[in-house]
Amino acid sequence: MTELLVSAFVTLFVIIDPIGLAPLFVALTRGMTVDERMRVGLRAIVAAFAILTLFGVFGERLLKAIGISIPAFRISGGLLLFLTALDMLFERRSDRRERKADEALPDPSIFPLAMPLIAGPGALATMVLLSTQNTGDVTALVVVHLVMVAVLAITWLLFRISPLVERVLGHIGIVVLTRLFGILLAALSVQFVLDGLRDYGLIGGTG
Repeated sequence: MTELLVSAFVTLFVIIDPIGLAPLFVALTRGMTVDERMRVGLRAIVAAFAILTLFGVFGERLLKAIGISIPAFRISGGLLLFLTALDMLFERRSDRRERKADEALPDPSIFPLAMPLIAGPGALATMVLLSTQNTGDVTALVVVHLVMVAVLAITWLLFRISPLVERVLGHIGIVVLTRLFGILLAALSVQFVLDGLRDYGLIGGTG
């Protein structure tokens, strides 16, 4: 359970990337009052929570309904996370996020903040992958969702102090942290692929 707790936290923290979202939140809410900015942030967090919970609880059933096996989803999810890690390492994800910020509607809480910036494809895939690692174990499912809530709470906290975070870290600091998270995510994504191959019996041994 401790291994699941650490793995879930690191994976979700890296893929949601609260630190990288903080300066984008500032850009998306530019010109708003403090109260308006906090309302937008709260709506985004609540919407992301609902979306991630939906995929965490019902994602496996949805996959079965359309004929996708859990090992196949683990492999494809791992590959998706690996591509996300490459984007983070080479700053392509930041460029895309900034373009989405430029295209934002007057109220950016649902789009693009809640989805796809917080509850994006990588985060949705991660929730399904983590929730199906211990199929049938209700305690493990609860732990995964509590970790998700904790990461969203950190995201909300950074939204509240986002102007300060942006000033303290600066552009270089955010780039360095993003690349560090990218390396961690790459290693975790490879582990997902190996787990999927092991489930198919294509490789042996323990992870």
